[in-house]
Amino acid sequence: MRRLSITVAFVTILASLFGGMALAYALGGYLESVWYKGASALSNLVVLMLVFVMVIATLLTLAERKWSALMQNRVGPNRARIHLPGLRNRSLAGIPHIISDVVKMLTKESFIPAAANRFFYVIAPILSFAPVFTLFAVIPAGPTLPIFGHEVAMVVANPSFGLLYLFALASLAVFGTALAGWASNNKFSLMGGVRAASQMISYEIALGLSAVGLMMAFASIQLAGTSGIMEQQAQYLWKADVSGFDFGIPAWGILIQPIGFLLFFAAAFAETKRPPFDMTECESEIIGYFVEYSGMRFGMFMVAEFVEIIVFSGVVTTLFLGGYHLPFGGEWFANLAFFKAYPLVYGATMGMVFWVKVLLVTYIQINIRWTYVRFRYDQIEKLGWKILIPLGIVNIFVTGALLLLDTSMRTLGALGILEILLIFILISSSPKSSLHKPIGQTEALPSHH
Repeated sequence: MRRLSITVAFVTILASLFGGMALAYALGGYLESVWYKGASALSNLVVLMLVFVMVIATLLTLAERKWSALMQNRVGPNRARIHLPGLRNRSLAGIPHIISDVVKMLTKESFIPAAANRFFYVIAPILSFAPVFTLFAVIPAGPTLPIFGHEVAMVVANPSFGLLYLFALASLAVFGTALAGWASNNKFSLMGGVRAASQMISYEIALGLSAVGLMMAFASIQLAGTSGIMEQQAQYLWKADVSGFDFGIPAWGILIQPIGFLLFFAAAFAETKRPPFDMTECESEIIGYFVEYSGMRFGMFMVAEFVEIIVFSGVVTTLFLGGYHLPFGGEWFANLAFFKAYPLVYGATMGMVFWVKVLLVTYIQINIRWTYVRFRYDQIEKLGWKILIPLGIVNIFVTGALLLLDTSMRTLGALGILEILLIFILISSSPKSSLHKPIGQTEALPSHH
């Protein structure tokens, strides 16, 4: 029964993603035909950002509870009920908990401390949420296709400086964090704000360095478009065709820049300030920077954290996992007569591929959050300044040298595959802790004479 429910859940998720992307393309094509060229950006703003990102971020509050319960052999949230006939004794997969959380945040008293700086106190949650949310504006969620006779690009905006836009907007979030701690006029929240700002700044440097190798390899800082980073990942380093079906090793960022991927993932994960990098707000060591916030102002800090998870997953998918491209059969699928006759179906399918990758990266983040213990603050700073930044600099020099040697990126790809194999060997050969030994198989203690 449980396997059946899980299967139904997966099918429902895939159908929802497919239907949502089909709606995005259809609405974009309609606006392009009845309004003006480029009007699809407005529908993308509504469907991709207000619907996809916000709905997934909201459901993620429940998913994190459920996944953590499965990992810890607990039931998870199931107490909230809807007092209607036929629903009173049904947990509805815990969804009523989301409704109760929303109602609680909207109706709970939101006070402002008497000694706080009122203007900065009020604007701090906005500065924490808005920059993170607007990052998704440059993330392409699907290919550009002719819908109703008009070209529809599945991205809100496609500036030529897309990658720089990401770094610039992401760096603004530190102001909201620092202001929240300072404006509350609370020494504990001030200390939490200073710690959070210091951590975010240290990892922003590593975050920028980790993507430089990718910029050099693709000679672009644009995300979408024919010369964009994501479209260039559709090419193959080594390719073979079997009866018209193409397969091979694609030029995905994770294959040509595995070290850059690890650095980017670690730095971006630390930017979200989630465990094991949540020293800035953990209860046992230090009071968080938003301790004086309540109601929906506190809710904005919490929602921003989950939105950041989705946006981070979208950025990783775009830069390192090929975006909406499949690792095989890309040209074959695009040339199918059915997809050429119905481009909306093709766009919805590729868009579904993109969101599936986003959800997989999100799942990895949730697993990390509930697997590793919290780092000490000195360990967090040491990882950022003494490990990630030097590795990022070395990666830039190695990437530049290999690109000068071979501009086709094949040498870079060969080294990347070798690095991935080496990482797997190191992980699989690492000594297991005695905590994982079966009960009764402990090492003998040395005898004392």
